[in-house]
Amino acid sequence: MSDIFRRALEDGWRNLRLAPVSADNRLRTAPLPVTTARGPVLAAVDHEGHRHLLVPVAGNQHVQEIQDGQVLRLRKRPLEDEEVYQHYADLGCLRHDLDDVFTGLCDDILREMHRLGEDERTPPSPRALKALHRVLDRWRALFRTSGRPLGPEQLAGLYGELHILLRLLAVNSSAHRLWTGPSGRPHDFTSGTDAVEVKTTTGAALRIRVHGLRQLEPPEGGSLQLACLRVERAPEGGTGTSVVDLVGQALRLCDDESTLLGLLADVGYLTVDARRYLTPRFLVRDERWYAVAAGFPRITTADLAVAQVPGNVTDVEYTVDLTVPTPSPLPMTEVERHLATMLGESE
Repeated sequence: MSDIFRRALEDGWRNLRLAPVSADNRLRTAPLPVTTARGPVLAAVDHEGHRHLLVPVAGNQHVQEIQDGQVLRLRKRPLEDEEVYQHYADLGCLRHDLDDVFTGLCDDILREMHRLGEDERTPPSPRALKALHRVLDRWRALFRTSGRPLGPEQLAGLYGELHILLRLLAVNSSAHRLWTGPSGRPHDFTSGTDAVEVKTTTGAALRIRVHGLRQLEPPEGGSLQLACLRVERAPEGGTGTSVVDLVGQALRLCDDESTLLGLLADVGYLTVDARRYLTPRFLVRDERWYAVAAGFPRITTADLAVAQVPGNVTDVEYTVDLTVPTPSPLPMTEVERHLATMLGESE
């Protein structure tokens, strides 16, 4: 059951687009493998090729109409053919560049309908609409445009974290659950006792900015590795990848798109703004990993205590220059061992 709904959606929309819709008030439809008390849920396309999900509802059921920034639209509409006149809750995506994300939303809706369909406590009639609203409420914020776009430094930082996330997802499709930085944890990736902090710089030298005293303090009883990436903007027309590219790869690899999209929203990246982030494209010019332990250049809470810095001194920030010979970077075999341990702890 893991991919059956997604495959049905993608196949349905792809086949429907092979023939044009005859008028702007019409839809072409195909049944999906979820059936309600009032008939099957349908995939549909309109005359502009936009994707729709049609959920059968009773004529007296109320559908709350929504329209989010010309991205999502939900409304009640009747459809009829030679044999059937039926009302539907019509959920449509009005932007082709968000088709993949809309597919994830609809897949989630079908899964919830299937789950509620097996719940004998829920009367048959409201189940389908209840599932639609429940999932849509969870996803709608991800389709709203943000007030302030991510700046160049924020984009570079997100690029670095996604670069590491993809390495983890390639091994375990649930690895996005280790990405704890967006939720306010001290480190970017955390398992039971081990962690990874990611620092990305666009400068010519590998100098990182540390925010606070906890970023370079290992978890209690555990270990911390620091991943340092130096990236540069690719020349126009050259090779390189954008944050949008990495987000797309991560969504394809992960097993829970809505959770990953929520994490991205927490760091300020909303899918509806993706066109803003098609540039810059980055190239990773240097990647070094360090064990953050005794001897690593940093400032800790203990250091401030020894220096008798008053406890009401807060918001400590500083720069670490890693262009000097020491400390020595870790071999990748040790990095891979650390990441494997984190993935094992998360299972």
